[in-house]
Amino acid sequence: MPDTPTPDAQSGKKAKLYRMVMPDHLCPYGLKSKDLLERQGYEVEDHHLETRQQTDAFMAAHDVETTPQTFIDDRRIGGYEDLRVFFRLEPPPEEQSDTSYQPVIAIFAVAALLALGLSWHQYGDMLTLRAFEWFISLSMSILAIQKLQDVESFSTMFLNYDLLARRWVPYGRIYPFLEATAGVLMTAGALVWLSAPVAFFIGLVGAVSIVKAVWIEKRELKCACVGGGSNVPLGFVSFTESMMMLFMGLWMPLKACLM
Repeated sequence: MPDTPTPDAQSGKKAKLYRMVMPDHLCPYGLKSKDLLERQGYEVEDHHLETRQQTDAFMAAHDVETTPQTFIDDRRIGGYEDLRVFFRLEPPPEEQSDTSYQPVIAIFAVAALLALGLSWHQYGDMLTLRAFEWFISLSMSILAIQKLQDVESFSTMFLNYDLLARRWVPYGRIYPFLEATAGVLMTAGALVWLSAPVAFFIGLVGAVSIVKAVWIEKRELKCACVGGGSNVPLGFVSFTESMMMLFMGLWMPLKACLM
C-alpha cells in the first residue's frame, strides 16, 4: 500500500511524477496526474519513462505494477486515483459505493435541455406542454441508445427482473428497439397508433416488474435502463422511466382525440 500523508503534513509544494511518454503511447493518467498536481499548486518534477525497459525497471525498483506514480516528500502517493484520494477529492476505495446515478442524471439533464431548446425554437417559449412531451420521448430515445450499444449485455441484465423477458427470453433483445421506435415516433408526433401502444405496453410490464423485484421481493439489483454495464441501482429511477412511458402511451392518443 502507498504511504498517504495528509496534505497538511507536507513540508513543501513539490512532487515527483513518473509517467510513460513513449513514441507510440502517452499515458493519459500521467497527464491527468500532472494536471491535478499543478492545479493543487505543486511544482512537478516530471520524469518521462520513454521505453518499455525503463518502465519495467522503474516498476521493479519501486515494487509497483502500474504507472504513473507520484512521490511527495519522498513518499509514494500512487497513481491518479490515489492522488484524488490524497487530495480528498473522493473517498478511499473502501468507502466508495459501487452504484452511481450519474449516467441517468446526465441523460435526463441533456434530454430536458434538448426539449427546452426545441420548444424555444418552435414556439418561442420553453415551458410548453410539447417540451414536457419531448423530454419524455427524448429520454426514451437516449436510454434506448445506451441499450443498443450492447444488446446482449442489456438483455442478460434485464433477465434479472423483467417478468416478460423471463417468460420469453427474446423480449430482452427486442426491448431496446421497441423503446427507440416509440421514442423517435413520439418526438416526431407521428404514427401515434403505433408508438402509444408500444410505450404503454413496455412501460406497464417494466413498472410491474420493478415493483415486484424491488418493493415486494426486496431484491437489490442493478438497473439495465442505461445498458448492460450500468451501476445504477434498480428502484425509483427505473420505475420513473417505466411510468413516463406508461404516461405517454395514455396521453398521446388522448391528446390526438382532443385536438
